[in-house]
Amino acid sequence: MPETIDLLIEARWVAPVEPDVLLHHHSIAIRGGHIHAVLPAAEAQARFEPKERVQLPSHVVIPGLVNLHTHAAMSLLRGFADDLPLMEWLQTRIWPSEAAHVSPQFVRDGTRLACVEMLKGGITCFNDMYFFPQAAAEAATELGMRAVLGITALEFPSAYASDADDYLAKGLAVREQWLDHPLLSFCLAPHAPYTVSDATFERILTLSEQLDLPIHCHIHETRAEIAESLAQRQARPLARLDRLGLLGPGFIGVHAVHLEQEEIELLARQGCSIAHCPTSNLKLGSGIAPITSLLEAKINVGLGTDGAASNNRLDLFQEMRQAALLAKGSSGDAAALPAHQALRMATLNGAAALGLDRYIGSVTTGKLADLCAVELDNIETMPCFDPVSHLVYVTGPEHISHVWVGGKCCMQHGRLQYMQEKDLKNSVSLWQNKLDSR
Repeated sequence: MPETIDLLIEARWVAPVEPDVLLHHHSIAIRGGHIHAVLPAAEAQARFEPKERVQLPSHVVIPGLVNLHTHAAMSLLRGFADDLPLMEWLQTRIWPSEAAHVSPQFVRDGTRLACVEMLKGGITCFNDMYFFPQAAAEAATELGMRAVLGITALEFPSAYASDADDYLAKGLAVREQWLDHPLLSFCLAPHAPYTVSDATFERILTLSEQLDLPIHCHIHETRAEIAESLAQRQARPLARLDRLGLLGPGFIGVHAVHLEQEEIELLARQGCSIAHCPTSNLKLGSGIAPITSLLEAKINVGLGTDGAASNNRLDLFQEMRQAALLAKGSSGDAAALPAHQALRMATLNGAAALGLDRYIGSVTTGKLADLCAVELDNIETMPCFDPVSHLVYVTGPEHISHVWVGGKCCMQHGRLQYMQEKDLKNSVSLWQNKLDSR
């Protein structure tokens, strides 16, 4: 007698990420929000009686993408401060505008905008660092998206909090409120060594150990940041964090553009992860991270978009392509960072950095059904000799047809299921008018 399941996805190809294989004419059986089985389509038809069947005859199904670093609400600042180096960008444009405008509604609308863009781009989980995480939680859950929300810490005041203790207290309260939500988890998110004191870092380390939370922090993004740390503290930022005990398997270093060989060895020895944001690093003139060296050292590297204010897209297909091309160009090795490795960075590696690889990041029996279907019979994607290569070097968000999070369809045939885009566009236009009145 056939086994009843909730959903059967029948695809031309399935790229599970782990193992590194490409499955032809396979089906994914989903029950209770989890992947129940991955098996040849003919076997699936005989074994299962699905409540719903989705046929994808010209598609490759992959794990939902994991955006390892973003500031989602900053989507409302897309294109607001372009063509400036990082510190000028922050000090003269971004921080003053945030001081004037950031509020729970700003974060709610900005995060909704980001979630729509990310879901349309196959991103099913994002790791966020911003103010008012309560508003971000409301936005992400409204769209049915998985999010890891940062408990941000800074020393200077904002509209959200008065000092580092206040940031942490408010962030921890939000975590307590949403602790049991199936789509949300949390990390500690000290902004950067140049905005966080030793005392705050020490408290963050204690909280990380007590609550088993990862630590998500900008690190070695610019040469100026390192020079300032040497002048003020007689130590490079990573050395300072190592002295304070922050480096370890739960530490996610964002950017890590300017690293010496000893620092790469330190990150590897401590089991740290890196969130590589190649487009943002290029656009801000920060440099090119030594990704081939990091990968050779067996460091776990995931991909992030950073915020739309410095990218200006939340497109992990672009980041996969950018990362692969930069690795090849900077190393002089055309075989550096091949397509499957880039796809793994955008999926399972990001999940592992967040401690979520038991649940998401690969098309594996027992994991949550966070999935993305990419159509490959468009004229610009033909011919297709290697679907995984196409994912990195050819396709983009415009080729995504379906997205599922925990087995629930968030996008079908390119249309979002949980939001009217017209209402969102109206909200964004109002914010543009406010920001334009500067």
